[in-house]
Amino acid sequence: MEQILNAYYVDNAKKLHKIVDEILSKFGGLSGKDMDDFYSLANEVFVDVMKRYDPSQSFDNFLYSCLLNRIKTEITKRNCEKRRADRMSVSIDAPVGDEESLTLGDLIADNFAIEREVFGVREEEYSRRMLLYLGRLSELQKEVLTLHAAGYLPGEIREELHIGKKQYADCCAAIHSYRNVSVLFKDNI
Repeated sequence: MEQILNAYYVDNAKKLHKIVDEILSKFGGLSGKDMDDFYSLANEVFVDVMKRYDPSQSFDNFLYSCLLNRIKTEITKRNCEKRRADRMSVSIDAPVGDEESLTLGDLIADNFAIEREVFGVREEEYSRRMLLYLGRLSELQKEVLTLHAAGYLPGEIREELHIGKKQYADCCAAIHSYRNVSVLFKDNI
């Protein structure tokens, strides 16, 4: 037993780590912290295998199969926890309250307001970025943006422009979409 222990734990448990690395290479997507967790797990499995080892069989094979099973179980458990967290997550575009056009994203505090950027200066003072951004919007989207910047509520904007909730929501989505807004953050424009 002492011979086996020395073989696996010489040079900072190099042989044990090599087996763990070989098993984990089949899974991928693991960080350094994950690797440390699995090395610790391997130490626990090793102690258990040493207690249950039957000298009539190959220790290496017995250890490998026990490590493989325990690592698979741990990865399954971790993936289950991730899926559980995903089920609890909520989209930033989820409607809030009775007002279907109001989303969580609209309620997040932020110091960047497209409306302020668009209407904070006269049109002739717009930067090239702002002109590119406005060029990506339809006339209706620009009108929605103008009324929003003027302080109109979503219901008032829909009434003023004679549009439905869906059309209003589509305009807001376009106004705030990354594809359109991204030109405002690019340095080389």
